[in-house]
Amino acid sequence: MLKDISINLNNFFLSVSDAIDLSSPQISTHQMRVAYLSWLLAKKMKLPLERLKQIYIAALFHDIGALDPSDKLLLHRFEEKDLFRHCLRGERLFLSIPFLRPMAPIVRHHHTSWATWQKNGYHIEDPYVLESQLIYLADLVERLLDRREYVLHQTNRIIARIIEAAGQEIHPEVVDIFLDMAKRASCWLDLVSPRLYSILLNHGPLERVEIGLEDIAQLAAFFSKIIDFKSRFTSTHSTGVAACATILAHICALTEQEVLLMKIAGNLHDLGKLVIPNTILEKPGPLTPQEFAIIKQHTYHTYMILSSIEGFTQIAEWAAFHHEKLDGSGYPFGLTADRLSLGARIMAVADIFTALIERRPYRKEMSKKEVTEILKRQAQKGLLDSYIVKLLLENYQEVYTKVSEQQQIAQEKFQEYLQLPIVSMAQDNNVPHLPKQPVFLPQGPRWPRDLHR
Repeated sequence: MLKDISINLNNFFLSVSDAIDLSSPQISTHQMRVAYLSWLLAKKMKLPLERLKQIYIAALFHDIGALDPSDKLLLHRFEEKDLFRHCLRGERLFLSIPFLRPMAPIVRHHHTSWATWQKNGYHIEDPYVLESQLIYLADLVERLLDRREYVLHQTNRIIARIIEAAGQEIHPEVVDIFLDMAKRASCWLDLVSPRLYSILLNHGPLERVEIGLEDIAQLAAFFSKIIDFKSRFTSTHSTGVAACATILAHICALTEQEVLLMKIAGNLHDLGKLVIPNTILEKPGPLTPQEFAIIKQHTYHTYMILSSIEGFTQIAEWAAFHHEKLDGSGYPFGLTADRLSLGARIMAVADIFTALIERRPYRKEMSKKEVTEILKRQAQKGLLDSYIVKLLLENYQEVYTKVSEQQQIAQEKFQEYLQLPIVSMAQDNNVPHLPKQPVFLPQGPRWPRDLHR
């Protein structure tokens, strides 16, 4: 039996949302700010708690379909011409996990204008229309903010732009709710406050929702897609590392709980790579010292993000220390053998093994002989744990087969994710693709029962 372990869902979601927006100071906390505004608007409209929670979660991850940092910057600068592509991809990701499926239409339509809804015969009371309009407004307000200027010096300009959007882009009643809310200076100051994470953590709509270990594992697998789908060269990496680390944990006779923790850590170990530009990840040649210095930050961010989640200390260390070396020559912390636990040592071997058997932009996947030579050499130099390397090599075929199987599944999911129809916003919105009935409560027996409380 697994010992009861639970974490605060809001804490987990806020940390991951923060990670997704770390790639540039120009977009940092963008989704968190949009979630804050959407939440305030929904509260002011006195929407039921279940709807409010779904709006909040959809807003926290509304831009997950824009995985490349450069795409996010184009969106933030109002320079992206195909606004709908990232909406479609975000919907596809939300549909991949039962709990998030009811929110998929909100993500899909967060750039759908009120005029388009009207043109297709929809009303503000129809399922998901109001939800997507709230996020539309909140997203527009946040992108209009100039981070170089004091926020209260900008409010008149932003309010004028929102008034201009009434009736065409945004439903007039939604605009009226915002205008009333915008009279409060505290609303604007909270929006740009460095304490916004704390405000939402302690007062947001998910503050009392706890989830257990198996639900955490389900969400970690979901977020691994966001991490890996940034590039075709990383599209199966976290899945492979999680599979390899899990097998090695079994071989090392870790407990059932520790094996599950290892799987979660494997799926989240490269969370910090969300800040790395694709130009570096996909570079066909050797990295320059400057580019490698940028790469080095990814494990630092993984650690800082995961360690900010209460109850995630062990997962954070196992996930983030995968580039540390036993002799202290690794990065980013330069830890030595006495600071590296068995879980961290397993993860380091799993990461290298998985990377070696994968195709990279600068080389093809390596053979068993090449992989064996590299792992043995690193163990002999005192960089990797020789015992774990020995166990992997003794079970090479079993590990390779299971890792390859999981990566094949991940590759198929990645191909599905890429194969989206090339349509414009107007073309797609002729058929808005909304469910006939709203689904306001989470579905699936494995999701925490108290989410609706």
